[in-house]
Amino acid sequence: MSARAADDGDDVRPASTGTLPHVDASKPVSRPVDGTVRMGSNVAPDGTTLGINSRYLTRDGEPWLPVMGEVHYARIPESQWDDELAKVRAAGVDIVASYVIWRYHEPCAGRFDWSGRCDLRRFVETCARHGLTVFARIGPWVHAEVRYGGLPAWVVDQVPTRCDDALYLDYVRRFYDEIARELSGLMWKDGGPVIGIQLENEYNLTGAQQGRAHIATLKTLACEAGLDAPLYTVTGWDNAVFPQRDVAPVFGGYPDLPWGVSQSMSAPNEVYGFRFTSRVGGDLGAQTHNAEPGDADSVAHETPFLGAEYGGGVPAMYRRRPVLDPADIAAMLPVQLGSGVNLYGYYMLHGGRNPPGDLDGQESTATGGYNDLPIVNYDFQAPFGANGEPHAALGAVRPMHLFLREWGSALAACAVYAPDVLSRGADDLQTPRFSVRANGDSGFVFFNRHVRQYPMTTCRDARFSVKLATQTVTFPGEPVDIAPGVSFVWPIGMELGGGGGGGGGVRLRYASAQPVTRIATEKGDVYVFCATDGVVPEFAFEASTVRCDSQSSMQMGELREDVWRVRPTVGETFTVDSANGTRITLMTLARADIERMSVLSVDGRRRLIMTDALAFERDGDLVLRSIGVASFEVAVYPPLDRVPVSSSSQTTTHALVEAPRHDVFQRFEVSMPEQAFDVSVVPTRAARPVAAIEIGGVANAAVEPWPESFGKAAAWRLDVPEQALAAPGLSNAYLSIEYSGDVGRLFSGAAMIDDHFYNGLPWRIGVRNVAIDPHAPLLLTVLPLRADAPIYLDARYDPRPHCTDQIAEVKRVSWIPEYEAVLPMR
Repeated sequence: MSARAADDGDDVRPASTGTLPHVDASKPVSRPVDGTVRMGSNVAPDGTTLGINSRYLTRDGEPWLPVMGEVHYARIPESQWDDELAKVRAAGVDIVASYVIWRYHEPCAGRFDWSGRCDLRRFVETCARHGLTVFARIGPWVHAEVRYGGLPAWVVDQVPTRCDDALYLDYVRRFYDEIARELSGLMWKDGGPVIGIQLENEYNLTGAQQGRAHIATLKTLACEAGLDAPLYTVTGWDNAVFPQRDVAPVFGGYPDLPWGVSQSMSAPNEVYGFRFTSRVGGDLGAQTHNAEPGDADSVAHETPFLGAEYGGGVPAMYRRRPVLDPADIAAMLPVQLGSGVNLYGYYMLHGGRNPPGDLDGQESTATGGYNDLPIVNYDFQAPFGANGEPHAALGAVRPMHLFLREWGSALAACAVYAPDVLSRGADDLQTPRFSVRANGDSGFVFFNRHVRQYPMTTCRDARFSVKLATQTVTFPGEPVDIAPGVSFVWPIGMELGGGGGGGGGVRLRYASAQPVTRIATEKGDVYVFCATDGVVPEFAFEASTVRCDSQSSMQMGELREDVWRVRPTVGETFTVDSANGTRITLMTLARADIERMSVLSVDGRRRLIMTDALAFERDGDLVLRSIGVASFEVAVYPPLDRVPVSSSSQTTTHALVEAPRHDVFQRFEVSMPEQAFDVSVVPTRAARPVAAIEIGGVANAAVEPWPESFGKAAAWRLDVPEQALAAPGLSNAYLSIEYSGDVGRLFSGAAMIDDHFYNGLPWRIGVRNVAIDPHAPLLLTVLPLRADAPIYLDARYDPRPHCTDQIAEVKRVSWIPEYEAVLPMR
């Protein structure tokens, strides 16, 4: 049952009536303290500086609140890096973080591989071409759901690890030296994109030769190797230990716990509740344990609240296979930002697959790991999936990225203020959850009414009351009902059209709509807002800052006391003139449209691009990719100065027709020749009875069946036309497999090219993402799922209630084209 549907029941009662609890945000914001963390060289050759103080990151001395996303280069074919990173940049991301997984680079002692998909240097250079900075997470232990946390087996077999053992450190030193050689000339101080180094991961060990001193040793080794960066970090959760002032801790949280042991739905998760005390989240799946409190909270007054692992999704682990909805990921953003986070980092932003041929490199209980992961697949339900395809979560989170790109600097300088009445805990589904971040007489209200898998109630007759430095703002003008499942950011005291320096602009006292972005046009700035579902948008302007005459849109509003209130129609624009004549335009769009919108530099300027296709830039051209749909619309604002011509080449053929306008957007209809191929599914082997799933491993929970068990899997031959595998004229094509069972595996000849733990979602394999031999048989196997399997599956997709013994069936295998249209802009 969805949260929104639950509100329709008779048993649901309002969470509150009347004004929401008051927030006192009048206390002055303290000045940040410099020099609290010892970092590396932070000045680029062009003079651009990066810095860190006790409250936020800085760029050229100004507050900086970027978005960071984890993208593992070794898990993506190198031929696709260029387009994938262009898509990441178009998603509003500023920093790419990536593990440097030791296992992949030194599989045999002293023999390093930096080629192909392991070419770290080429990957970082590609990031730079797309305007992305880089955070290298160099370990040596990284976790990453890889065997031994990414340490090569030959290291684990020989020496104590994750400590100051002399031989271990010799091997780490050699590894760091190799990384530094790959990144030579690419560090920030050299004019390159590498701005940060993360040491180790989830480190909470305090035994002999361990503890804080070991992290200090790793930093020394990294610096001696030449990995000199403005920022050095460690993960701060699960009672982590680290040397104070040598590194800054980073934090995270996930919407579900696939590493847990429960066979039931998880309890309400804390990631949906605002944090006003400790920055440290709950269980994030560290492989080691520490009974002591850890160091993160003790340095909170000296380091900013930085995020590195807020779940862009979750993996499917053998014993727990949660399925996320887009709101499960999107609702975390206003909560964490409203809690004070000043760097929002995703793990993962982009899924992938383990390198071909590495068939024992996944984390598994059989090799002493805490979890069982697929051998190949690492989709993670991330905004970009294993093939680089956009998942629905992308549209849900991108609007907040755009907001941070425009107003992140102002937000970073704001302090966090809690309401008078706080939620009693993660399982309190009644008390309104919100916070205020403010600085003087301006700020933002962050609100969340979504908790994954748990219906909340409607907040009826709701208004906010916020005491700022010199005034108290109560809004909206009339009480509103806030539906369950809704989360948002509303501005207070925002200056529009004044250049950010104060004076000359329009003062927006408040708005009951979320700011998304700003676009400059010849006629003035256009501010784009997202309407909050179920709430009529209201904009209240300080009357002294606007000019009202017969030509002004203020005539659509009402003057009450000293504020002009305007309630525009969603989808339309209205203009406001400042007292000194500056004109601004406000555009309020429905969330469904905002989630289809990107902001890209097209034809020489930033424009809104609204489409159901995925939009990004390539060499100055606008690229549009559409999965399964050959014809679609693209809307552009401001209109293009020249209409691009239809394109026909070896890779793309499309027709482009300008459509009539019914609003300010210029609209085009894009159509391409439809392609379709049938996939025949031929049974070749029936499933045999499988044994009961064993309980064991470090977690004492369900463990993946032994390799010999897979001989009992059912099998089907997939006959796919060779032309369908080549996908001519397409950017990609997907084999979409819908099945029920325990574990699916796909073989090209004898080579396993992908695998999948059943979770109910379609399993998609991009024909350009795996090595399919068109002359070898394509074999699909499904290990049966027993009706008594002690694992967790989402109730929406669990076949066990309808199964008396075991199930292994293929429902459908289809071929889905990914069309690409390139609109030339040069």
